[in-house]
Amino acid sequence: MKDKLTIVKVGGKIVEGESSLDVLLHGFAAIDGFKLLVHGGGRSATAMASRLGIETVMIDGRRVTDSDMLRVVTMVYAGSVNKNIVARLQAMGVDALGMTGADMNIILSRKRKAAPVDYGWVGDPVAVNDGALASLLQAGVVPVVAPLTHDGAGHLLNTNADTMAGTVARGLAGRFDVSLVYCFEKPGVLRDENDDTSVIPVIDRNSFDTLRADGIVTGGMIPKIENALAAIDEGVTEVVITAHDAIGGGTRIVR
Repeated sequence: MKDKLTIVKVGGKIVEGESSLDVLLHGFAAIDGFKLLVHGGGRSATAMASRLGIETVMIDGRRVTDSDMLRVVTMVYAGSVNKNIVARLQAMGVDALGMTGADMNIILSRKRKAAPVDYGWVGDPVAVNDGALASLLQAGVVPVVAPLTHDGAGHLLNTNADTMAGTVARGLAGRFDVSLVYCFEKPGVLRDENDDTSVIPVIDRNSFDTLRADGIVTGGMIPKIENALAAIDEGVTEVVITAHDAIGGGTRIVR
């Protein structure tokens, strides 16, 4: 029987709030068994870029990452945000290690093609070094992964944190019984976005297609659920979409 591994992805809105981050990390620290955290930090990067006089360009909700912006996101994601999380987890008795995809070659990516939109130094994961991650986990280390990868040719690449979490989950599914948890500011996938009690408890491929066609699931939730379904198809045991203060609840994505 495989050992249990819980992979938690937490977005920038939670990471960048003192109280919300504290609640999330206490919940994460309390998870039994092996665990790994993937985090965002986009609003912090945008704020830092503004302070440095660097324009932030977003296309379809995705950050255009030229050379200047790459330096900013590296400084923010792998630096201030990542190390703040690591320090807080250490204070909670969790032996955390801050990483990017370049460290130990854990996530290799391919630079996204410039057509039809040139996003610059943005990468799409193509390989996970599951052996390296497994060795860390089995040594009692808790990886805390910033949303940066590399291309194997010396270049860092800005990479979507949701995609990274799903990629890592799929990569480790052969070695562990993997649960992937996406934490954000809502208690789950809602039937009515204005009613936090309208959580949809379970979604599979067929119900997702219906919810999207009916306009109930829209915007950024669509790629989040698509990533979840892809992870389930490739061996991840379950995917949960939930609030930062309710890691055990929310919406379960199933086969």
